[in-house]
Amino acid sequence: MKVLQICSKPPVPSIDGGCKAMNNITEGLLSNNIRVKVLTISTAKHPFLPEKISADYIEKTNIEHFFIDTRVKPISALLNLCKSNSYNLSRFYCKKFEELIVSTLDKEEFEVIILEGLFVSGYIDSIRKNTKAKIVFRAHNVEHEIWERNTQNERKGIKKIYLKKLADQLKVQEIEVLKNVDVIASITQRDKQQIELLGCETKVKVIPFGINVSNYLKAKTESKFTFFHIGSMDWTPNQIGIKWLLNNVWGNILSSNNDLVLKLAGKNMPEWLLKLNQKNVEIVGQVEDAIDFINQNQVMIVPLFSGGGMRIKIVEGMALGKTVIATSIALEGIDYVPNKNVIVANKKEEFITAINWCLKNKEEAKQIGENALQLIHEKYDNNQIIKDLISLF
Repeated sequence: MKVLQICSKPPVPSIDGGCKAMNNITEGLLSNNIRVKVLTISTAKHPFLPEKISADYIEKTNIEHFFIDTRVKPISALLNLCKSNSYNLSRFYCKKFEELIVSTLDKEEFEVIILEGLFVSGYIDSIRKNTKAKIVFRAHNVEHEIWERNTQNERKGIKKIYLKKLADQLKVQEIEVLKNVDVIASITQRDKQQIELLGCETKVKVIPFGINVSNYLKAKTESKFTFFHIGSMDWTPNQIGIKWLLNNVWGNILSSNNDLVLKLAGKNMPEWLLKLNQKNVEIVGQVEDAIDFINQNQVMIVPLFSGGGMRIKIVEGMALGKTVIATSIALEGIDYVPNKNVIVANKKEEFITAINWCLKNKEEAKQIGENALQLIHEKYDNNQIIKDLISLF
């Protein structure tokens, strides 16, 4: 079997959760003797870095890329409000990348084409015209739902109206895409349900994000009982969540725990965080090795109030035996049991209670982390997930 994997950003180097989600599929298929060809968009935010890609990967995938300037242009964004198509998606369409896809399909035959997310869905028509291969749409999340949640979290005003318009445009196009693929591989059970509620009759199969558990077991080390958050800080939901945590939770915790420190790590820290002068908050910024950083600390805090799909950093934290305190939205897609393998907190008081409980019951909190590791081992091992994907093919 030969598979063409089309990505909205380079899967390698795997600098964020989306990259890892794509690369784990690539590596998993290759390890099962499935031939994979990778075509990817590269952008200013996610450039193609051949010097950071192994020669073995390049040889096996014959990866090719094309640069598209996907940066938001205010005038184009405003003009697009008069149109029916989504500005978010149109930024990722380029005739030259379409030509690369078509020329690839002319030269090689594929049984399956994986579209990695909604941002590469603009090429479906050209794919249909140039191959009989089945199209598997990998739904990393229900994209319009993220924007609906962002709208709900916004106060009344022009921005709220604008966000609602973006969400509505995106929803229309997302439904159309879901109807025009052969099968949908949803990362979470909840997303599967949401897709079916949209009236989609296309077959949907849950293929969650998986990790190579053995690699994390080898990496796991003892850590200090410290609190941390790690994530891409140019992603709006992460910024909203951290701002809420600092304004509503952390100050209350410090009133009785003066030596407590919250470490904030992640790439592209916004200026307001870099200038932050809040007691007992350490801005770590981008780390060279995320696994090493997670290993150094014990309690992962994820105050996420919008977003969708599966939070890959949480899966990695659990695989390293970390105690996770997170919102229900952050934990979507993970088959957890509250207070057994994670601690769920959705409100200010719940976060404060959870953090204080961890401080007073450190050994019990660590046990929740060990239970989390066991859960990931049992249900999110990439070896089994890839077998399920191949079966779907």
